[in-house]
Amino acid sequence: MPEHPLWCPDEQRAGRSFLRLFQFIAEQQSGVTLPDYAALHRLSTERPGDFWGWLWDFCAVRGDKGEAPYLIDATKMPGARFFPGANLNYAENMLVKTDQSLAIVFRGEDKVRRRLSWADLNTEAAAFQDAFRAAGCGVGDRVAAIMPNMPEAVAALMGAAASGVVWSSCSPDFGVEGVIDRFGQIEPTVLVACDGYYYAGKTIQLGDRLKEIVARLPSVKTVLIVDYIGQAAEVAAAVPKARAWQGVDQHAPDRRPTYLRLPFDHPLYILYSSGTTGVPKCIVHGHGGILLKHLTEHKLHCDLGPSDKLFYFTTCGWMMWNWLVSGLSQGAPLMLYDGSPFYPDARALFDFADEDGITVLGTSAKYIDALKKSGLRPRDTHKLGTVRMILSTGSPLVPESFDFVYEGIKADVHLASVSGGTDICGCFVLGVPTLPVWRGEIQGPAIGLAMDVFDDEGKPVAHGKGELVCKQPFPSMPVMFWNDPGGAKYKRAYFERFPGIWHHGDFAEWTEHGGIIIHGRSDATLNPGGVRIGTAEIYRQVEQLPEIQESIVVGQDFDNDVRVVLFVVLKLGFALDAGLQDRIKKRIREGTTPRHVPAKIVAVTDIPRTKSGKITELAVRDIVHGREIKNREALANPEALELFKELKQLQT
Repeated sequence: MPEHPLWCPDEQRAGRSFLRLFQFIAEQQSGVTLPDYAALHRLSTERPGDFWGWLWDFCAVRGDKGEAPYLIDATKMPGARFFPGANLNYAENMLVKTDQSLAIVFRGEDKVRRRLSWADLNTEAAAFQDAFRAAGCGVGDRVAAIMPNMPEAVAALMGAAASGVVWSSCSPDFGVEGVIDRFGQIEPTVLVACDGYYYAGKTIQLGDRLKEIVARLPSVKTVLIVDYIGQAAEVAAAVPKARAWQGVDQHAPDRRPTYLRLPFDHPLYILYSSGTTGVPKCIVHGHGGILLKHLTEHKLHCDLGPSDKLFYFTTCGWMMWNWLVSGLSQGAPLMLYDGSPFYPDARALFDFADEDGITVLGTSAKYIDALKKSGLRPRDTHKLGTVRMILSTGSPLVPESFDFVYEGIKADVHLASVSGGTDICGCFVLGVPTLPVWRGEIQGPAIGLAMDVFDDEGKPVAHGKGELVCKQPFPSMPVMFWNDPGGAKYKRAYFERFPGIWHHGDFAEWTEHGGIIIHGRSDATLNPGGVRIGTAEIYRQVEQLPEIQESIVVGQDFDNDVRVVLFVVLKLGFALDAGLQDRIKKRIREGTTPRHVPAKIVAVTDIPRTKSGKITELAVRDIVHGREIKNREALANPEALELFKELKQLQT
């Protein structure tokens, strides 16, 4: 561990929203002393009902809070209820401005550039609301969307939420089966789709795919085709029940949605598990829980305000899109990008940051690693004068990537590695703007969440690795799973391992600074000789080697034990000869322990990954063991699975 942090907040960037919250709570409760984040976090978990009530007031939530207590059945998880008397609407708390100031900047690779004002966004949202009503879509009905990360997707979500209609979306690169596996379960009344999309300079048409999808979704009464590649009219003419969507310029100006205030737990949207081991689980999130959770993350943990410009590289099929949209609550314009982040070259996102003044720039750990390997040093090619915060998620950000951010991107920036999940549509552990950044560490637990690390017996682990858990209820727990009578699937997903405790499935450990390190998914944890090993520990070592482009590691049942098998994708011009194998093993042995050293190393040309870009260790493990992969449509590149099937190298 380095003796000094990589970054410390100065007086100008010391988490002003957090400091104001400290003062606000002290004023609400005389005698409370909150000297630092640890004290505030402790209070938020010791008095959760009071804390979330204070947060509602501090953030000036639009709605009726109801009477105290704001948390009942607090010892039940699941079963606790937040704000049982509240009524509110998520969209009303997002569309906080209606003027001509900037609300959205959109780039579709090098093909499309658009800017929308808050007035434009309100007008578009109201038009979608009218269209959904005209289609007979009412409170509790579902709208599904197959959309790029573009302004119409944001407006359609707002139009649905304003009326209590439940939203669900996926990105347009999903295949037919992937769409049906998701939307077929929730039976939408309306489908919003684009006519096509751009990726890596290519134009991909969706007309034929949409015809098949609509034919297999009998619940859909109306299809709205949004123009992106200039073929909306042609696609609408060919797809049953479809009409081309009229753009914002053709709507009556200065319109606003009307808002129906709903109970705190009324469903807002349905997200999906990755679906790589079966049909995706349909995870339902509520208006109130998502609003409060995202308010803490945007206003407090990101210190977001109206002067910021918020960017996250995401698609509409990843929960980070939903997270990004909630930045509107702070009056912060959204910077939307759709397409490949490396098109026309690796400068694309940093060009966007410089030209449009992005202040909070979010991406994935894999992107940062790929950028490092590309040889680009944005610090040398771009000004990045407005960027004050860089966010990373999707997989653990290794210490060397922390180094690259500060050495190759920007020295004076708050780097926040964050970790959470679709399950809560937010973070369990994340950045804290009042604290220093230490190499390889996530700064701390999320405000209001009683995070801990447990051993196999369910006891806290102060030092060493264990299971990441949350010991108390929090507002953004799923309202339910769709089509899960009695909640059996929901309880099995999170509460079977440690009854009454949320078990998230991450392998983690606390640090001496009060931060946390995520070592990978615990269901993918390796177990050679009965010793648990996090996969991220191996990736960190292997992917520092110049010959290695990427890797994936699994445990193979062999000879009454489990052996570690490492698959590597080599950079062009290299071969997996005996010398390279020895260097890989030496690097792993010296950087970890002898138990981490793989028994087998196999070269492959590709690694299967989900639509959101995460490598799929469980799918590779299953195919190595000859088990059927039930849901290949959940993968972005399912053909890569064949590379791992019946390998001779793994027979001995």
